[in-house]
Amino acid sequence: MTAEIRFFWARLNANYWFYPATFAMFAAALAIAMVYLDRNGFAEFLNNYDWLVAVRPSGASDILTVMAGALIGVSSTVFSITIVAVSYASGTYGPRLLTNFLEDKGNQISLATFIGSFVYALIVLRSIRAEDETANTAADAASTALPGFAPQLSLLVAYILMAACVAVLIFFLNHVPSSIRINKVLEGIGERLIEVVRATYPVEDQYSDAREPEGGEVLTAWDTGYVQLIDFEDLAKKARECGGTFSLRVRTGDFVHRGVPLMDIRGCDPESLEGSLREDFTLGPVRTPEQDPQFLIDELAEIGLRALSPGINDPFTAITALHWMGAATAEIARRDLRKNVCGVEADDCPVIPRFDNFEHYLKRGFGSMRSAVAASPNACLIMFDAISNAAINVNDERRSKLLREQGRLLIRQARDVLTGPDLESVEERYQAFDETFEG
Repeated sequence: MTAEIRFFWARLNANYWFYPATFAMFAAALAIAMVYLDRNGFAEFLNNYDWLVAVRPSGASDILTVMAGALIGVSSTVFSITIVAVSYASGTYGPRLLTNFLEDKGNQISLATFIGSFVYALIVLRSIRAEDETANTAADAASTALPGFAPQLSLLVAYILMAACVAVLIFFLNHVPSSIRINKVLEGIGERLIEVVRATYPVEDQYSDAREPEGGEVLTAWDTGYVQLIDFEDLAKKARECGGTFSLRVRTGDFVHRGVPLMDIRGCDPESLEGSLREDFTLGPVRTPEQDPQFLIDELAEIGLRALSPGINDPFTAITALHWMGAATAEIARRDLRKNVCGVEADDCPVIPRFDNFEHYLKRGFGSMRSAVAASPNACLIMFDAISNAAINVNDERRSKLLREQGRLLIRQARDVLTGPDLESVEERYQAFDETFEG
């Protein structure tokens, strides 16, 4: 349940409408509270300040009308600019990045600020009464504050919100072009990937690979979709209760359909647990970054492959993707790859995640990009550098050999597609790369 709540909050927080809706509700509550304070005399202290000139009802109405109209117009413009930026980025860098831009907190909070201020102005505007208005209810007729009511404190808060909107608009106009720059996009993906790797594999400078599955009776999927969340804590609790071991055959991000094996159950009765165990797997139509470092690796690989495609031919974007791929690979290379999903020693955990060793991550990252990189001399040179740099702090012979093998596979593929001086420079760089592993 804890994992499901965290996942629900992460997905809710990622929705583009969440912050605008939250700010709108907060602004409505703030407007009602300010009007209440004004109507009950709590704003009288403002008369002590000569520089705060009291506003008459007609002036207050005009100010709030202009403010509300301007803010809803700016909100529409902000939304339009965001959609254009998202369309450009997803079309240029790949549709997977659509989620990244919709989750961008700068875009969400900018729109939320304008929507919230609009709601505030609209609600306060409703409370204004002109001097010549006639009372339309018995309560209005009995009130000493009506007709002729201008909420001075509410207007002061409206001015503060307007100043905040101007600041947010300036920020937004700078943020949008900055956020669609490819270097910024890759930086965001790369930093998030490194954070996920560190959270998934917290033990550093140990070189154990993931636990091997122990087999058992198969539990199959009941529906179709991507595995978005696995509640490991609840699985571990159920495995301990029945005294068995669960060996997962899927990871977060895998696509399943009816009949696909989800896990092997050893030491427990699958039929008695079938219904409750399936509740620990959340399926959905799209992959999400939660619990899924491969998703972010795929994003880096996709940008690199698009950049190296003949239609785009942008090796320098691919080079930047290789730099971040190398940094993430270096993090994975020096970590214990046994997932600590139970909060105890990995070997004592009754839940065994799907086997993801270091070779798996190398194939998912550098392996996915190798064929396209081999056709670009500049990208080839950088990939050799990225692999050798990832091996600098690796004191495990097996992982060093796997990194070295990636270089050998790259030069083999480059020899098939490059010729002349390009091949000579790549061969020279490979010799230097290979020598770094000799010592």
